[in-house]
Amino acid sequence: MLTRREFGTAVVGASVVRGVRLRADPKALRGVFIILTTPFTARGDVDWEDLARETTFCDRCGVRGVVWPQGSSGVANLTKAERLRGMQVLADAAHGKSIALVLGVQGRDTAEMMEYTRAANALSPTAVIAMPPSAAGSMEEYDHYFRALANATERPVFVQTSGGARDLAPSVDLIVELARDFPHVAYVKEESTPLVERMQAEIRQRPPLKGVFGASLGSGWLYEMRLGLDGVITGMGMYPDLMASIWAMHERGDRDGVREAYAKFLLMRNAAQQIPGTDLYLFKKRGIFKTTASRTGGAAAWKVVNHELEPPAIAEIDYRLAALAPYLKVMS
Repeated sequence: MLTRREFGTAVVGASVVRGVRLRADPKALRGVFIILTTPFTARGDVDWEDLARETTFCDRCGVRGVVWPQGSSGVANLTKAERLRGMQVLADAAHGKSIALVLGVQGRDTAEMMEYTRAANALSPTAVIAMPPSAAGSMEEYDHYFRALANATERPVFVQTSGGARDLAPSVDLIVELARDFPHVAYVKEESTPLVERMQAEIRQRPPLKGVFGASLGSGWLYEMRLGLDGVITGMGMYPDLMASIWAMHERGDRDGVREAYAKFLLMRNAAQQIPGTDLYLFKKRGIFKTTASRTGGAAAWKVVNHELEPPAIAEIDYRLAALAPYLKVMS
C-alpha cells in the first residue's frame, strides 16, 4: 500500500495528462468530473483528511473537476453539518489547484437548497450542481426551485435530472427554457429515461445549452462520447487517471484506444456489481482511503458497514485490475 509520502510523489506520468488538460481553456466545463466518494473511519465518522486526499489525487490524475456531495457521495447518509463542513474542506483542498470544484446544493425543497447555495457561494466554487427537490410533485415546482437557484448564484449551474420526486424527471423543455432565461444555468447531468433520446434532444439545443454530460457510473459513456456529449460526471474516484486517459484519447481521435480502455473499464464495473465493496477495496488499495467503511440507513440513523472481502474476491478484483495498469498513474 502507498505511504503518505509515496502518495505525494508517485504519480508517474500525470504531467502528460495534465498537459493535455491545461492547453485547453482552463475555464471550460468539459471533460471528466469525478463525484467524490465520501470516506469514513472504521467507526463511521467522515474522514475529512481522506476526502481532501481524494481531491488531490483526482487533480494529479488529470480530470477536469470534482463534485461533492451527490448520489455517489452517499449524500443521503450525510447530516447538514457534515455537508457544510465538507464544502469547506473541499474548498481548502482545491485552493491553488487547477481542478474545478463543483459543490452540490440540492435540498429536499427550495428553502433547504437555498441554505446550501448560500454556503457554496461563500466558498467561491467553480460551479454548483443540484438534483431536483425530492419533496416536489410537479414540473411547476421544479421550475420554481431551479429559478430560485438561478437567481441565488452567479456561478455556472449543473441541472441533474435524477434524484428528485419519484418517476418525475425535469423535462428537456424545462432544462432548455432555464438555459435561455439564465445563461449560467446551461449545463445538464443527464441520467433519466429515455436516456439517449433526451441526450440527443439536448445536444441539438447547444446553444442555449453549453454542456451535456453523461453519468450513471459511466455505464453508457462510450456511446455518449461518440454522440458528442461534453463529458461525464460520475463516481469513479478509484481510478480518475483511467477516466482522464479515456477522455484524452477521445479528444485526439484515438477511437481504437478508447474502445480498448473502455472495455477494460467495464470489466471493473462488472466486478463491482458482482462483489459488493469492490470500489472501496480499490480506494484503500490505491492509498486514497484508510478503510473500506461506508454508511447506510440515512442521515438521521446511519449505521457503519465495513466491507471485508474474502481472498477469492480480492484475487478476482486484482486479476481484472491488472488490465488497467497502462492507464493508472499510481499503483500499490
